[in-house]
Amino acid sequence: MSKKVSRRQFLTYTLGGTAGFLGMGMLFPMIRFAADPMLKKGGKGAFVKTNYKEDQITETPLSVDFRVDVKDGWYVPEGGEPRTAWVMKSEGKILALSPVCKHLGCTVGWESNPQFKGEFFCPCHFGRYFKNGTNVPGTPPTKPLDQYETKIEAGHLWIGPIKKA
Repeated sequence: MSKKVSRRQFLTYTLGGTAGFLGMGMLFPMIRFAADPMLKKGGKGAFVKTNYKEDQITETPLSVDFRVDVKDGWYVPEGGEPRTAWVMKSEGKILALSPVCKHLGCTVGWESNPQFKGEFFCPCHFGRYFKNGTNVPGTPPTKPLDQYETKIEAGHLWIGPIKKA
């Protein structure tokens, strides 16, 4: 027993298939346009020269502002995106820590709470970090602060991308 397709069904299938084909032809460029920034490979982060000289860096954390060239999709901020790092000397090396708390992404401050001297403090949920960036056990953050790569060239501090853990 064969099942016959009526003229009406044939016309419906043909028009539906054609509409689907034309719709995909219009939809594909839109999807490609939206997804294009995600498909491009990002470049390796470059080092950025700061306004600080090596002799200005001490064992006391210093807030250092710098700008990084970033491309967010098609938007490229003029002059770069502002960033900050806590920079200090630790065990003879220069340590640059990200001020972004690993718990909720708030900004940590050095000795910003009088109760916790010698520690970084996050006001959002009382997150605390030791001077070397490791989290204080029993406080909300479960990971240490991110560290930036650093180097000294011609006596000036250069800050690079965040080190991969």
